[in-house]
Amino acid sequence: MNKILLGIGLIFISSTAFSQTLIHRDPEIAKMVSEVSSDSLESYVRKLASFNTRHTLNTDPENGMPAAQNYVLSKFNSFAQQSGGRMTAEIENFVIPADDRRIKEDAPAANVIATLKGTDPNDPRVFIISGHMDSRNKDVMDKEGIAPGANDDGSGTAAVIELARVMASREFPATILFVAFTGEEEGLKGATYLADKAAEQEWNIGAVLNNDIIGNSSSSGTLIKDNLKMRVFSETIPANETEEMARIRRYTGAENDSKSRQLARYVKEIGERYVDQFEVKLIYRADRFLRGGDQTAFARNGFTAIRISEMNENFYHQHENVRVENGIQYGDLPEFMDFEYLRKVAAVNVASLATLASAPSQPEEVQISVRGLSNSSTLLWEKPAIGKAKGYYVLMRETSSPMWEKKFFTTETTMTLPYSKDNYFFAVQAVGDDGAESLPVFPTPSNR
Repeated sequence: MNKILLGIGLIFISSTAFSQTLIHRDPEIAKMVSEVSSDSLESYVRKLASFNTRHTLNTDPENGMPAAQNYVLSKFNSFAQQSGGRMTAEIENFVIPADDRRIKEDAPAANVIATLKGTDPNDPRVFIISGHMDSRNKDVMDKEGIAPGANDDGSGTAAVIELARVMASREFPATILFVAFTGEEEGLKGATYLADKAAEQEWNIGAVLNNDIIGNSSSSGTLIKDNLKMRVFSETIPANETEEMARIRRYTGAENDSKSRQLARYVKEIGERYVDQFEVKLIYRADRFLRGGDQTAFARNGFTAIRISEMNENFYHQHENVRVENGIQYGDLPEFMDFEYLRKVAAVNVASLATLASAPSQPEEVQISVRGLSNSSTLLWEKPAIGKAKGYYVLMRETSSPMWEKKFFTTETTMTLPYSKDNYFFAVQAVGDDGAESLPVFPTPSNR
């Protein structure tokens, strides 16, 4: 009898545990994820690496940066034919001002951009996926030497091209920009140009997913080989933080809850939901030591932006001239990339981007009541300004936890939970009719 009861109990526990770990995937987003192709990604990378160099200042129309830009534009235009007129592409020219550093005199440059127009005329939001097209040698001023740039950042550019292919025929209420920047190696010039333009014209940028060095799964030095993890870098304290923002951050203990940090958590949750046997690691830094990425230009302008990168870098194949030295092959060549790994990273991008662009905007005026002492927590908010929310998730985690641990669904715009606001962090996200979730909003304190 005891064995029978024990068996029933184990079945119940197992069933309960299983029900708590069910993963609900949107069939259309899952289909997009399945369409990301390692073969396509490899073909883009090899073509990009076949140009003599993609140095920003190289002007060779046959085998330099202009040729690479025309190649990316041609891919965008070919995909646009499947969009019913909603996707357009262009090479956007601009001038990089001399900076007495890496740009000795004013120089022409260009970003290549494909725009997938949103289907909702009342939705002004723009979501950006980006990589940088330019490559470099050890000497950043060498604009003539062979610089294949397969992984840095042919990989990120290839991911942008592949997402344009997969998403061109789909409809999203918000607009998506697929951007191949130039001038990254010279100081984030292309990204700075676009981010400054977006700020000046008051674009409603919902998120920027910047992909830089995402196609290698084996490290130099440590000799680690692992294609099961990727990194997401996000700023802790916003680059544009005002004194008022700092005061609220200190009061609420929100050092780990910047908008970019919320986006990083979102990419981890959505990416791991749709991409099997793959882990998204949150790195609590804006970027790596001694280096930077194009997301920084957007962060400086107050936009929510993150950097996506491979887990284990191989420095024999970054910023090195192509050569063999002491039996070691140096140079950023395609043969040192892992295209199945690149597929997984690109798949995380498409799942995250598609969910973001499908969801309503974030709830407005999200607040947590601090009117009196209590061991419960009351949150209140306004409905999203853009799109329709069928309901909301109130998210909760212990203050020591990096990820949200519980989700409470409601169709109201307020919720009281029997958990102390002193012991937990909370946030609220809107949920659309198709189940797509907005980015979470960390609440500000309210005395009402």
